[in-house]
This record gives sequence, structure tokens and C-alpha cells, in this order.
Amino acid sequence: MKINNNLNYENLKNDLFAGFTIAIVALPLAMAFAIASGVSPEKGLFTAIIAGFLISVFGGSKYQIGGPTGAFVVILYGIIASYGYEGLVIATLMAGVILIIMGLLKLGNIIKFIPYPVTMGFTSGIALIIFSTQVKDFFGLSITNVPATFLGQWITYATNIQLLNPYALLISILSLVILTKSKKVFSKIPSPIIAIIVGIVLVYAFNLPVETIESKFGQIPNSIPFPSLPELNFQKMELLFPSALSIAFLGAIESLMCAVVADGMTGYKHNSNKELIGQGIANIGSVLFGGIPATGALARTATNIKAGATSRLSGIIHSVMLFLFMLLLSPLILKIPLATLSAILVVVAWNMAEVKHFKSILFKSPKRDRIVLLVTFLLTIFVNLNTAIQIGMLLAVIVFMQRLIEVSEISNLKTVPQEEDPDSITLKDVPPCIEVYEINGPFFFGIADKFKSTLNVVAKRKPSAIILRMRNVPIIDSTGIKNLEEFIESSKIQNISLIISGADYKLRAKFEKYGLTDKIGNENICENIDLALVRAREIIKIKHPETGLCPK
Repeated sequence: MKINNNLNYENLKNDLFAGFTIAIVALPLAMAFAIASGVSPEKGLFTAIIAGFLISVFGGSKYQIGGPTGAFVVILYGIIASYGYEGLVIATLMAGVILIIMGLLKLGNIIKFIPYPVTMGFTSGIALIIFSTQVKDFFGLSITNVPATFLGQWITYATNIQLLNPYALLISILSLVILTKSKKVFSKIPSPIIAIIVGIVLVYAFNLPVETIESKFGQIPNSIPFPSLPELNFQKMELLFPSALSIAFLGAIESLMCAVVADGMTGYKHNSNKELIGQGIANIGSVLFGGIPATGALARTATNIKAGATSRLSGIIHSVMLFLFMLLLSPLILKIPLATLSAILVVVAWNMAEVKHFKSILFKSPKRDRIVLLVTFLLTIFVNLNTAIQIGMLLAVIVFMQRLIEVSEISNLKTVPQEEDPDSITLKDVPPCIEVYEINGPFFFGIADKFKSTLNVVAKRKPSAIILRMRNVPIIDSTGIKNLEEFIESSKIQNISLIISGADYKLRAKFEKYGLTDKIGNENICENIDLALVRAREIIKIKHPETGLCPK
């Protein structure tokens, strides 16, 4: 694989600077997301190093930076709580395989079009849950066990508020101020690094009694473990398959959304299917080396681009630099206060929530979009992410079908005004014993029943022929084919001829494939309404040879 097609000193310098910058940004985030997910901080570092490297090498976007992200926190915490880290590894291995299969099946372009109310609903729900999980460390509450459920967490916080640590709260608030305001003063230095340095200095200069990575987790390794596989069996895999699907689904959405944003910032066009394959390889690699699931990280990717990255090399350098940080700076990393990491995640949660967009959908969008948003959001918070994604997608599909039904219609062209249509039936000479109907929109199962009942009523009037205009039908599904076939058979019994007008080559191919061309008669499938009317008059002459006219 070509890392940089235009490798020169200037580009190399830019990629080195961008990679170093992203490594500094990724260091605290990787550990924070790991801790929030219920694992030790070094697993976040392993993920950022291994998955970050593999995503940069095999992914479909040359600017994408991969690693642990907030999107996974909720589902990973639940998997680890129920099945332990080994269960997470099995679920992630399956998710990696699913992502690779999705890429090979070229599903990348489809996934990018997941309805926005669904993604907004579960993303905002995840953001609120991340915030909820950080309250303990933000306020320094000395609680041993915090419930996994959202309501349980807040009940526990409320009943243990007297355990608040004012020093931890001070560090948290100060970190929050630095994270949100320091860019105005130190525009070149990532704000998380400033917050971490200030937190470490305050804690150790004044010997403040606050929890740190060292006091909570002990030592962290300064090397990457050898790859290993958990014990795999069908029962475990079957149990964890829904979780694997959720990891794959989230990873696909996050990475492709991130790649689209990167395209907008650079003008580069990513390869969606290659991105899915790269994400699958990266997730498998991550857990083999002791990590957790990974995906494209939007903030880190945007920072990479702003730092001047020119190729995949910046992402590779970011992984190498993270490894060096872990190797050389682990004694310093251990001193980071958990209050500072919690403040970082609070800011991440706020950015994930996209309150402005959430409010826009909630107050300005159609009622059905609001329902999808709220149901997905509430299920994410109060039930679980798997259920939220499944129900949210189901509701989105139902809403989509309803909209298709609304825009798809069958109408009597003799009674519907068509003044703006130069090919309008009202401008044509239509014999009285000929009925003309038009289908507008996809002819699928949503409108098939409407079509059947409408034309059955028309057939009772015993016209000589029915012209069915299909010039505005882009697709027809198997239910539409079946109903059309039933109507053809019914019309033959009643001696009513069916004439198709304006069907494009795709519809004609469908008619041919399902044998409808022979049943309708090739002479009764006309290119336009004028030819269809000519054919209708021929049918009248055949059926009424004595007059050649419609019967009175």
C-alpha cells in the first residue's frame, strides 16, 4: 500500500508534526475512554496504538485517525459487566469479521444513509450516559460500587453526596475551565495536555488527597502484550452475537461519518467499503493485543487535518509516538488525576450530545422524526443500546415506508387536473370506454394494496381497456409484480384489456423476468401515452367490429 504518493521533505515534516500532535491529544482520551468502558487505562493505549496503526494502513480514508471513542463506552461497559473482558474480546472479534463482510458486500454507501434522527438519538443518549458515569470521579465521590443503570447511578449519587471530595471537585472544575478556555491563550498546545499537567502539578505540589491512575489501577505496563485468543465456543458466540452486531454497526457509522467529514475538510474522496474492511481488521488486531473496539475518531481526525497531515503517514506516526509515550512516560502517566480525565470526558459528552441539532429535530422536524429521535434516545438511556438501535432502525424503516406510501399514488387522469403537464390526458382525445390511471412513485408493497382495490373498482365499470401510465414509477417490487399479475388475470376474465404506458427499460426487464410481458402482450406495452391511445382504439375496433366505437 502506498503511504504517501507525494513523499518529500515538506510533506514528511507536516505528517511528523500532525502525528506528534494527535498522539498528544489521543493519550488522555484513550485512557479516559478505557476507564469509562470499565477496563484499565492501558487497554485504551493498546487500542490507540494497534487499531490506530491498522486503520491508517488499511482504511479507506488517508486522513482518518482511529482509536477508542465515546460511541462505544455504553455498550462496552455493559458487555464487560455481564461477560467480562473475555466476552468483549469475543464480541469484538465477531464484529471485526462482520465489518469485513460488510465491506466485501459493498455496504459502505448504504450505511452512510442511516436516518439522522436514529443516529442523533443514540449518540445523544450515549453522551448523557457518559456524563452520568463521570459524576463519581468528577465530584470525587468515594463510592465503591456504582450501578450500571442510569437511574441507579443518580440515586446512588444523590444518597452519597456527603462523600464529595472538595479537592477532586476543584481539580475537575479547573480542568473544565482549561479544556474550554485555554485555546484562546495557548492555541498551539492541545487543551487536554494542559489540563493534565496542571492537575498533576496541583495534586503533587500540594499533596491533595485525590484519586489518580496509580492509586486506582496500580502500575500500567510499558509494552504491548503478545497476541492471544480467548477460548471460543458456539454458545458464547451465539450469546454475544447481538453485542457484536452493535459494535460493528456503531463502528461502521462512526468511521464513515468521520470519513465524510474528513472529505469535506480536504476534498479527498474516501472509499467506504475499504474503510469498513480496514475497521474490521483494526478491531480484530486491537483485541488480539489486549485492546478494546476502535473506530474513526472525529475530533482526532479533524485535528490531524488542521495540523497539516498530507497522508496516512501521520496516523502511523501517531501510533508510533503513543507507543513511545507509553514506553518512556508511564511513571508520569500514572500520576494523572481521575478528576482531570473525568472533566475531559464531560467535555467529550457535551460535544457528542450536539444539543443544538437535538433541539432542532425535537422542535422543528416532522412529528414522526421527533418520535424516532425520542424513542431511540430514551431506550439508549433507560434500556440498552442494542435495543435502542434495533427499535430506532425499525421505527425509521416504518417512517420511510409511510413517506413512500404518501408520495406514491394511483389516480384517475380523467378527473385529476394536469394543466402543467404537456402530455396531460386532458389534452388528448380519450374514448369514453377507456380508463386511464397513473401510478406516481415506487410501485412497492406499500401501494400495491391501494392499486389492487382501485383497479378492482374500475373493472366493475366494464371498460374496454385500462391504460396504466407508469412513466413516474422508478421501481417495482415483488408484491407490486404479484398484484399486477393478479389484475391481469382478473381483467382477462372480464374481457378488459390492460395497456401499459411509459414503463422504462428497468420495469420492462422486470416484466420480462416474471413473465408479465407475455401475459400483458408485447403490443400492449407502449412507450408513451399517444401510442397507448392508438393501441386502445385498435382494441375497441377488435372488440366492437360492427361500429369500431365504444358501446353506448
